[in-house]
Amino acid sequence: MADTLTASTPTAGRTLGMGESQAVVGRPSQFAPFSQGLLRAAEMHPELVVLTADLGKYTDVHDFRREHPERFFNVGMAEQALVMVAAGLSKVGKVAYCTTYGTFASRRAYDFIAIACAHSHENVKVFAGNPGLASGYGGTHQAIEDLALMRSIPNLTVMDPADATEMAQIAEMAAGLPGTLYCRLLRAHVPVVFDPTTHRVQVGRGHVVGQGGRIGFVSTGVMTERCLDAKAHFDTLGHPAAVFHTATLKPFDTEGLLRFAATVDRLVVAENHVAMGGLASLVVDALYEAGVHKPLLKIAIPDQFIECGSQAFLYDRYGLSTARICQRVSAWIGA
Repeated sequence: MADTLTASTPTAGRTLGMGESQAVVGRPSQFAPFSQGLLRAAEMHPELVVLTADLGKYTDVHDFRREHPERFFNVGMAEQALVMVAAGLSKVGKVAYCTTYGTFASRRAYDFIAIACAHSHENVKVFAGNPGLASGYGGTHQAIEDLALMRSIPNLTVMDPADATEMAQIAEMAAGLPGTLYCRLLRAHVPVVFDPTTHRVQVGRGHVVGQGGRIGFVSTGVMTERCLDAKAHFDTLGHPAAVFHTATLKPFDTEGLLRFAATVDRLVVAENHVAMGGLASLVVDALYEAGVHKPLLKIAIPDQFIECGSQAFLYDRYGLSTARICQRVSAWIGA
């Protein structure tokens, strides 16, 4: 099991390995937090098994395979079979963790997750790598619409952790969650944004940083780190900001969002996902249904397939880097 470390060299100049998270210079990171949480869950739940579709190396399950070889199954490059085998194991009392890429889980195995798992309330936990622009390998490997697809399935919990702390905690707690889970997977060197000694991810509950003010950032997944950095930037400029982070898109903390919205003048929704059907759609729906009217800026991936490139290049090109967020918000508020 790996220790927490601080990144000392920049990675912006290269395309990272499959699903490898972007280390941030000067910021603590943790290696393979999913693996660490998974091993703790395995100790508490002897019924837990892990399946992968020939992606053990790229989903950080090697430690589990070494420690529990009799509880590990590689079904090969067959994502539909991956989910169906997991559903079958659930029916005989197992808790089945599946790992693959988000594109393959959401595009190739969608019907199997919906019917074989969620429809039957099976105890299957899908951990999906390469969320959004985390992959530099282009449209075939970038899961940019998975949250919209998955949150439309009944009986499904949908999560997008912000950092290593939440990734490890979700991996550990997932075995105790009822029914089927779809969770975006953060792997390799993952930044530590929230202190693991004080922060606890809760299903269906948002987490607020700051006291409100002129700008209210609403974020999920890796965009929370960037929003917190943007908050610090605007605070120093005399434009107080706050951040509402949610690791859960379904069930969504509508009441928490509405309380947060009441404390700020404007809302900025940031997500590592297309703007349609993801967090921005959830926020707009919640505000509209409650009769709340707030100026709102969407920061998201455009409605197109994205080319290959390094994480740093793609995040900046498509407006998801901290610098680009600050630039857009500054123009929007006239700062």
